[in-house]
Amino acid sequence: MTPPPPSHDGFHGGFHGGPVRWGILATGKIAHTFAQDLLQFEDAVLTAVGSRRLETAQAFAASYAAPAGPPRAHGSYAELAADPDVDVVYIATPHSLHLEDARLLFAAGKHVLCEKPLTLSAEDGTTMVELAQQHDRFLMEAMWTACHPTVIALRERLLTGEFGTPRHLHAELGFVVTAPPTDRMFDPRLGASALLDMGIYPLTFAQLMLGEPEQLVATGDTRSAPGGTFDVDVAIAGRYPGGALATMTASITSWSSRRAEIATDRGRIVLAEFHHSTHAVFEPRAAIADWTDQPVPVEPVVIEPTTPIVGRGYGNEIAEVNRCLRAGLRESPLVPHAQTLAVLRQMDEVRRQIGVAYTD
Repeated sequence: MTPPPPSHDGFHGGFHGGPVRWGILATGKIAHTFAQDLLQFEDAVLTAVGSRRLETAQAFAASYAAPAGPPRAHGSYAELAADPDVDVVYIATPHSLHLEDARLLFAAGKHVLCEKPLTLSAEDGTTMVELAQQHDRFLMEAMWTACHPTVIALRERLLTGEFGTPRHLHAELGFVVTAPPTDRMFDPRLGASALLDMGIYPLTFAQLMLGEPEQLVATGDTRSAPGGTFDVDVAIAGRYPGGALATMTASITSWSSRRAEIATDRGRIVLAEFHHSTHAVFEPRAAIADWTDQPVPVEPVVIEPTTPIVGRGYGNEIAEVNRCLRAGLRESPLVPHAQTLAVLRQMDEVRRQIGVAYTD
């Protein structure tokens, strides 16, 4: 095993005592949203941003100036990686670039929060995890669903059996993407995929609630473009431990309800806007003596998060990274590497079944 590089940030044996010093790699829309949530933390600071063009990095940095001044702007990712005042970097590049970006950061001694999906495939994801371990660095996929207080509260209570035994889960996420044909959402070379952008949320939600699937069956609609074929709509059916079933859909061509529901032998759990839900609702049904009778509804149970929801979704994953770094952890118990790799394997299988192939 390659020995870890010298620690530049003081986290090798524990927290250095000051605020967690963040860097952001790339300056697209998602990076701006992340930076806005980061501003809500008193124990963390945006120290630097890196772009392929210095002017772009400077414009981004000027938007997030703290009382001590704007973040440092770097005109290359290599310069950001070499910045000695950065502890952890959020990778906000397109999917297909994540592995090489992380490789650069780990070699420079940085910890990494990488936008989902971690990589294009489970094989590449395993490589990234191994790189983090070789360099003794923290790595977490930026999967806010697993860090979301509503989801955490629901999962904890569901696993106790409070709401009965889950038998069927449904989750859907779809938006109409109106970007030009040159956008990364339609470019297989950058990981274009309704599954990778949208479907990862229902798959992750199902795994959190039901466990790792025993079987997945998928169908989808695909398009061809330079660099391969990519999916624009996908539907997945899964069988989970204990015989529980799930149906999941993802789309970049249509507007879904963005709801998730879990049917149990005692009632139904509903999450509106499940990847941003402020709460969940359990709608119990009274026991009936005859199957021909209609279920009698009783008072619903509102499942509230036990910790605050921070920002637009990124805040809670930022808080988890901050907590893990202070504790000297190298992976998050909320988003463990095994969970991330399991979902990547699921997406590999779905793409195989629907005929998606990235050729370049």
